[in-house]
Amino acid sequence: MTKHESHPAQSDGTVGRTLAVLDLVAEFGRPVRFGELLPVSGLPKATLYRFVQTLTNQGMLAYDEDRQTYTPGLRLVRLAHAAWAQSSLAPVAAPYLDALSAKTGQTLHLAQLDQGMVLYVDKRNASRPVEMFSQSGKVGPAYCTGVGKAMLAHLAPEPLEAAIARQSFHPFTKTTLANETDLRAELAAIRARGFAWDDEEHEPGIRCIAAPILSQSGRVLGALSITAGHSAGHDALESYAPLILETAAQIAKAAETWRFPEQIREETR
Repeated sequence: MTKHESHPAQSDGTVGRTLAVLDLVAEFGRPVRFGELLPVSGLPKATLYRFVQTLTNQGMLAYDEDRQTYTPGLRLVRLAHAAWAQSSLAPVAAPYLDALSAKTGQTLHLAQLDQGMVLYVDKRNASRPVEMFSQSGKVGPAYCTGVGKAMLAHLAPEPLEAAIARQSFHPFTKTTLANETDLRAELAAIRARGFAWDDEEHEPGIRCIAAPILSQSGRVLGALSITAGHSAGHDALESYAPLILETAAQIAKAAETWRFPEQIREETR
């Protein structure tokens, strides 16, 4: 594993740096020893030990004495369930994803933007699934994914600048957007046509069409995509544009009612 990249939370004092350690443990994807954390944390040994002990005492990390390893703690599981129910679009979007899946038979992804990155919160597999990176709970780049670009294109200026500053512009494939200038041009085109493309930009052989999920005020709630393998032509995917835009609008409306029920009732009286 390469050295852990600086996280914006590192500038938020002790709390931010402690949470960055929690992120680091989670990124390993397996039980990790203190000695493995130290060289990639960028922290002095005593400081890292203090943060790890605090996280363990609070149940945010679990320590296996036999193996001397750390893993995310069960307290995080409780918090994750609460976040899933209260903050994720997945529960409210589920019936609309089911309906769209039945109509298209293609792979669907539901995503939200987290710190300039794409967080996949739900997925429906195709009748003939295509192997790909994205799974519920995974985090991916925004600049080279359909859902990511669909959300970036509709951010307000200040959060857009912050999100763009977080993009790595790593060339995953020969069609990956190479720089900020290319990304900004693509975002303008997405705003103009209403939906985004991922033309094998993140993974070879994977294409998708994506639509933003926007609140009534235009705030980005998330994005929805239909994904297919390289055998699916551009025209075939574009034929799904009206359907995916309609579904995104349905999810947005349901999310507004779910998140702000009192306000909605007042406005409709």
